[in-house]
Amino acid sequence: MVNHYPNNPMLSVILSLKGGTMAKKSVIVKSVILSIIVVFMLVSGVQAAAGSTTTVTNAQDASASVYISSFDLNPQVFYPYETGTVTVHVTNPSNASIGLSQPDLIDPHVHVVNIASFSTMTTVGPGATVDYPFIVTVDPPDGTYFPLFTVSTNVMGGSSIHAQITLKVDSTDIRTGIATKPDNFALSRTDKVNVSITNPRSGEITNVQIIPENNGVDVNPSEAWVGTLNAQSSVQVPFQVTPNEQNPNLTFHVSFSNGDNKHTKDVVLPLNVGVDKTAAVPVVNNIAISSLGSSYQITGDVNNAGITDAHSLILTVGPPAQAVEPYSAYSVGSLASDDFSSFELTFTASDLSSLPLVIQWKDADGNSFSTTQNLNLRAIAGGNSTSRTGSSGSSGTTVTAGTRTAGGFGGPGGGGGGGIFGFGGSSRSGGLSAFYPVIEGAILVIIAIVLWLKRKWIAAKLKKLKK
Repeated sequence: MVNHYPNNPMLSVILSLKGGTMAKKSVIVKSVILSIIVVFMLVSGVQAAAGSTTTVTNAQDASASVYISSFDLNPQVFYPYETGTVTVHVTNPSNASIGLSQPDLIDPHVHVVNIASFSTMTTVGPGATVDYPFIVTVDPPDGTYFPLFTVSTNVMGGSSIHAQITLKVDSTDIRTGIATKPDNFALSRTDKVNVSITNPRSGEITNVQIIPENNGVDVNPSEAWVGTLNAQSSVQVPFQVTPNEQNPNLTFHVSFSNGDNKHTKDVVLPLNVGVDKTAAVPVVNNIAISSLGSSYQITGDVNNAGITDAHSLILTVGPPAQAVEPYSAYSVGSLASDDFSSFELTFTASDLSSLPLVIQWKDADGNSFSTTQNLNLRAIAGGNSTSRTGSSGSSGTTVTAGTRTAGGFGGPGGGGGGGIFGFGGSSRSGGLSAFYPVIEGAILVIIAIVLWLKRKWIAAKLKKLKK
């Protein structure tokens, strides 16, 4: 039904009652009754709010009705000797104005600093509340105190108003520490450190902030904001720490406020830069060296003897040796823990008494590492099966490299006939491994000859199986 009287809701309701069915009429009647009830309740609430004061007939009754409605503490719990604010709220519920004067807070452990601020009388109107903010200092020992608040009225014969305030003093400090850190830090490697803050007090602390002092250390973030830490709660704040110096100390400055009082605590973390127990540890073995005329070729295996994977692993030679093509550097890629890979390098050198083998890799966080292993070629030439090689680098490890050698020591174009570790001194490959292709070829030839000689017998056996 179209409403032709949009500006007259009552007329619209009447028309709908006339033209609608009985069911529609019943719903509309109920809606009208409910609306009347809601309007009545709203009007009653407004009238009740307007008449919230207590009617009194004389000043003494008005004075007697004044009471302390509540109080606030800042901070919630005081440290000994701290300054804070105790705010007392005094309410006048009567319909008459009351004058209040000489407010005070009395306790031997609580000293009011601003008592002179209340030298004048304050008038509290009907239904109004007045606030008395006392700036106080508190003395030890720890405990709960009940200073007495008192205020006088201007009514002749009226009594003063009294109430006890509860105030707590607690010297318990917050606890700070390092919740998470690695066993050892490494130079230029980033590790996660969690700084923990615990508030064992029965009141909250605010403006909690952590600022690291990063001398010789890169720390991210440069500062951390915690904000409010509630009573009986704790928080852990993560930092990324990268040492740039050997064994520095990292200090975290923790500051917070208890009310308007600022407090600080320091957390000192010795970084103990050393060997990472979980780091990748490249180990080189099965070394073989051969002459390529004007250059040399070195082959071998690199094994990851560490706990974590080595990513982007590359091998090359260091000075005084000079890397040359075709294998001036060998990229292994990712080398998993307890896995190995073969490698091949080509280089030139005027002195083969020691060959620096440089190994570079990264960890899962992208931190770069490098170690140099000095291969003792004189020991290899002497026929030693293994030789200890010194290594230097960010990992700080010492690696034992096993080597395979054969033949005598020579040089490119020297009296060794062109081979430095080959049998007879004439082979371009080094050691027994140079003959592996020849041996494999011979075995294949022998197998082919046997199959050719037995071809008729094999064909007969196959025909027999088909039948």
